[in-house]
Amino acid sequence: MRRSQGYAYEPLAQNPGPSGLSNGTNSHDALEDENERMADELKGKIGALKSLTIDIGNEVRYQDKLLRGIDEDMDRTGGFMSNTITRVVRLGKGGHRNYMCYMFLFVMVVFFILFLILKLR
Repeated sequence: MRRSQGYAYEPLAQNPGPSGLSNGTNSHDALEDENERMADELKGKIGALKSLTIDIGNEVRYQDKLLRGIDEDMDRTGGFMSNTITRVVRLGKGGHRNYMCYMFLFVMVVFFILFLILKLR
């Protein structure tokens, strides 16, 4: 069985008894102790994984809440933009061509002022 690099597993050497045979009670107790130690390590790692899973769940809920908020903001912005575009189209279709000319001149003046501000910095 392969162990990952993080484990420092070393099998226990069996101590031969006085007759040259291994002592079954000592090796059984040693194996039980090793199993208990490994079970305790496993409990610690399971606890860490549980804590990590809970943290991931909390983060997912928080990110979901943020995304829903952004979705609502985008819906509101889309509605605002569609209303604005409708007004501009209605203004353009009207007999008042001067409004479009004034709007174009206003935009050009604003861009020119921004250009000067950025150029002089």
